[in-house]
Amino acid sequence: MLALLGFLTIFVFLFLIMTKRASVIVALIAVPIFFGLVGGFGTDLGKMMLDGIRDVAPTGVMLSFAILYFGVMNDAGLFDPVISRVLRLVKGDPLKVVVGTAVIAILAHLDGSGASTFLIAIPALLPLYERLGMSKLVLTCVVALGAGTMNLLPWGGPTARAASSLKLDIDTIFPPVIPAMIAGLIWVLAAAYWLGKKERERVGVTDLVYNFHAELTEEQLRVRRPRLFWFNLALTLVTIVVLVGAWIPLPVVFMISLVIALIVNYPNPKEQQERINAQAQGVILVLAIIFAAGIFTGILSGTKMIEAMAASLVSLIPQGMGGHMPVLVAVTSMPLSLLFNPDAYYFGVLPVVSQAAAAFGVEPAEIARAAILGQMTTGFPISPLTASTFLLVGLAGVELGDHQKFTFAWAFGTTIVMTIIAVIIGAISL
Repeated sequence: MLALLGFLTIFVFLFLIMTKRASVIVALIAVPIFFGLVGGFGTDLGKMMLDGIRDVAPTGVMLSFAILYFGVMNDAGLFDPVISRVLRLVKGDPLKVVVGTAVIAILAHLDGSGASTFLIAIPALLPLYERLGMSKLVLTCVVALGAGTMNLLPWGGPTARAASSLKLDIDTIFPPVIPAMIAGLIWVLAAAYWLGKKERERVGVTDLVYNFHAELTEEQLRVRRPRLFWFNLALTLVTIVVLVGAWIPLPVVFMISLVIALIVNYPNPKEQQERINAQAQGVILVLAIIFAAGIFTGILSGTKMIEAMAASLVSLIPQGMGGHMPVLVAVTSMPLSLLFNPDAYYFGVLPVVSQAAAAFGVEPAEIARAAILGQMTTGFPISPLTASTFLLVGLAGVELGDHQKFTFAWAFGTTIVMTIIAVIIGAISL
């Protein structure tokens, strides 16, 4: 019963947002409450929702101040030279823009953080896409593909969870899949080339002599701080280094950086408030979605629906498939990102699957390698269970359902390519 309610919660939510019958915030809150009531958890739902909100509160704070910080940096003109330089290099060619987007996303995700990748890539590239009339869905798709594939890195999260869950050394999980990861990155660049070619056919190549500053409004020019470019760049680099090093709590990093940025760039208190107000709409939207997602995951976890879904999925595996479980895990890993958050999958589903596979002589390391080929790697930038997904679509101004429909096949294709290579090189068995 609990498993059925869990699956219905996920499927109804996805149906509502993909068909645009409900907004993301409404669906995130209403759907789990409804099925929680159906399951008889009425008196406990309040505590579950509050627990879920508490769990995402640090993420919500971090993203709120991160949006404010990068918004202020954008207003001050930090990204202007990058945009101008890229425009000069691509000469209005959408194909070159999209391939460049993939490269930027791949490099930006070297720190293993989806949030920081999206906060770096989207604000810098969105004006370029808008200027050339290109699809913002292509932007979110390609950034998601680059970040998702790079999330296999040991410090990205899923690999560390897989090692911890199955009590394995990371050296037994990650190095064997490096060739598959490289193949995945090649696939991402190929996908970017194909999408860029389609965009070139759709909007054409613009032969423009582009003066970026000439396109700015008087208000935008008024708040630019070109003389402080090097200071702002240094502050941003230090912020990213501190984020990667995790020397202080992540939400605090952006709080401190925002204060420094405002004091130096806009010493007048009135100007400081103006810059905060300019970003307020984006902050409120992302924050509302994050806390709504907290309610969603809080109810799924508190009612034990996630645990029941995990057990039911494992029970569906036919006995004859036992020896093929690494490939089965790999192929299903990416789609299951839509059903399970990383902790639920790696600490709930994976140990049960690994134990079942062991009866057929399959090593736990193979199951771990198979899982990271998609579960919250290629799958995390489209999952409604990860906060950074909402940051990605929120920054780009696209609907989550549209992004999921556009990106799913490409992300799944990445997992399939990596799975094939992993089988060929023997990282997982067929």
